Amino acid sequence: MQVPARDAVEEASAFLVNEVLSRGAAGADVVCSFGQGSSLSLRDGVPEKNSSGTSFGIGLRTLDREGRQGVAHVNSLERRHLEELAAWSLNNCSSSEPDPHLRLARQGRDVRPDLELFDEAVLRVTPEYRMAVCREMWEIARDADPRVVSVRSASWGEGSGEYHYRSSEGVSGWYSGTSAGCGVSVILSGGDVMEMGGYGDDSRFLSGLDPRKVAAEAVRRTALVLAGKSLPTGRYDLVLDGEAAASLVDVLGELFLASNIHKNKSFLRDKLGEKVASPALSLVDDGLLVRGMGSSPFDGEGVSCTTTRLLSDGVVTAWLYNLKYALLDGVASTGNAGRSISGTPDVDCSNLLLLPGQWTPEDLLLQVGSGIYVTEFLGLHTINPVSGEFSLGIKGASISGGALGGAVSGMTIAGNLKDILNTIDLIGNDFRFYGSTGACSLVVRDVAAAGS
Repeated sequence: MQVPARDAVEEASAFLVNEVLSRGAAGADVVCSFGQGSSLSLRDGVPEKNSSGTSFGIGLRTLDREGRQGVAHVNSLERRHLEELAAWSLNNCSSSEPDPHLRLARQGRDVRPDLELFDEAVLRVTPEYRMAVCREMWEIARDADPRVVSVRSASWGEGSGEYHYRSSEGVSGWYSGTSAGCGVSVILSGGDVMEMGGYGDDSRFLSGLDPRKVAAEAVRRTALVLAGKSLPTGRYDLVLDGEAAASLVDVLGELFLASNIHKNKSFLRDKLGEKVASPALSLVDDGLLVRGMGSSPFDGEGVSCTTTRLLSDGVVTAWLYNLKYALLDGVASTGNAGRSISGTPDVDCSNLLLLPGQWTPEDLLLQVGSGIYVTEFLGLHTINPVSGEFSLGIKGASISGGALGGAVSGMTIAGNLKDILNTIDLIGNDFRFYGSTGACSLVVRDVAAAGS
C-alpha cells in the first residue's frame, strides 16, 4: 500500500465533511491515520518473524441535531468509497441513541508545540541493522547466565505514522510520530524448575533505546524469581520495583477518567479535593511531554492536549475529560479524548507519571529491612474499581537485612486499593518510563500476604 500524500488526505476529509453537511448533518469530523513499520524476531538466534507493512484508514463521525452520532470508516481515498463512507456514517447516525452532551470543538487558537515526536534516524533503519541488533541481544542474553536454556525471542521493531483531524467547526491539524522498540524473553532452568521472563523498552527516538541493557535486564529479572518459594502467611512491607509500580499506576489512572466517574466505575467518585492517599503520592497526566510515547499536540476531538495534575500530595485535584464529560461537569476538556478511526471519542490517559521521590532503590531496601521485593503482579485486571478490593499474585524476592534474598513466588496479597494508597510510604528516585507510564520504586507498608 502506498502512503497517501497529505494534500490527498485533506481533500478527502474536506469532501466528507461537506458531503454529510449537504445531506442534513448538523456536524461532522474526520480522523485519518497512516503508517509504516518493520519488525524482526529471532528465536535462539534463528529468524522467526520478519515483516514490513503499511496501514491506512479514514473514519467519519456524523452528528445530527438530536444529538445522535454515527461512525464508519474505510481504507481507501477513492471517491466511490468516500461516498459510501458518508452514507454509512449518516445511516449509523440515524439509528443511534440521542445524546444531548455531544459537541465538536470550536475553532480556537492554533497552537502546535514541538513535542519532538519524530526521529529521522528511525526511517533510516535497515534490515541489516535490525538483524545486527537482534543477534547482539540474543548473544548477550544467551551468555549472561549459565542457567539460560533458551532465548525465546530477541525482537526489534520500528515505524512511523501520521495523524490528521478535521471538523465542520473549522478545526484541522496534523502530527507525525516515530517509534522503535526492542525486547528479549528467556527461559532459565534451576534444577527441576524453569522460569520464563523478559523485558522490553520503546522510544520515540532511536537514541532512547539501549538493546544491550534490555537483554541483560531480561535475564536479571528472570533469574531473580527463578525457583521462587512462598514465604509464611503474614503481613509484609513491600518494595515495588519500577515496572511493578508502573503497572499499579496504570490501574490508578483509570480511576481519574471522567467517564468512569460518571459511570460509577471509580471509588474516587465524589472525592475531588479530598485526601485519598499518602502525602508521598502525586500523579500527573502529561499529554505534552516532549518525546512521550503518549504525547500529541491535540487529542481525538481536535482539542489541544494539556498537562493535568490528578493527585497532589495524596489529594485528588482533577479528572481527565473529553468534550462530552467536560460539558456535563461545566469545565473545559483536558484534551484526553481517545479515538480510533472506527470508534467514538472516549476519555483516556496520555502519559501518566508517578512523581519521583528522594530515595535510591538501595535506600528503600534498607528502610524496609525485611519484607518482599515485588517485580510482578498477577491479575491486576481483577481489581474492583468501585470497591477497591483485590487479590493478586506476586513474584519477586525476599528482603532480609536490607538486602535481597531468595526468590519468591506462589504468594497472594489481598486487601483494598484504598488502603494501599494510604500506606505507600516512600517513593524512589529511579524514575523512568515503561511505555507511556512513568514510575519509580516505592514502598507499601503492612500488606496481608498468603503463602506457605
